[in-house]
Amino acid sequence: MIELTDDMKTALDNALADKVPCILATASADGMPGIGYRGSVMAYDGQTLAYWERAKRGGLSNIQSSPYVIVMYRNPETRQAWKFFGKATLHETGEIREAVKARTVQAEIDRDQDGNGFAVVVELEKVETMAGEVLQSKD
Repeated sequence: MIELTDDMKTALDNALADKVPCILATASADGMPGIGYRGSVMAYDGQTLAYWERAKRGGLSNIQSSPYVIVMYRNPETRQAWKFFGKATLHETGEIREAVKARTVQAEIDRDQDGNGFAVVVELEKVETMAGEVLQSKD
């Protein structure tokens, strides 16, 4: 069962302020990997992460063709680090989009030049340490 700890939630929600934005890894339908920073990653609830998609580049097209992602959090100062595996869902309109936007750090909203960003919600399937030890699993 997945249930993010309070330490995980706090670390994720403060990652950008702590100058350790999360890294999102994706892959295209044909397996070509992609990776990039996401400053707006948050613990949406105990089983899901979310972030504000404003750049709409390679990571987005990868998610559209293959929704499985890894979000990596690492803070060398606190020595906290986790890999979050899950399935991403896009929310371009609606209640979930607005809920994620309302919780997104202001710095990321300010960088959404055209105001047309949207929410990505990641339903978690597994949480690991950086060494690959499974901490939590959906099954």
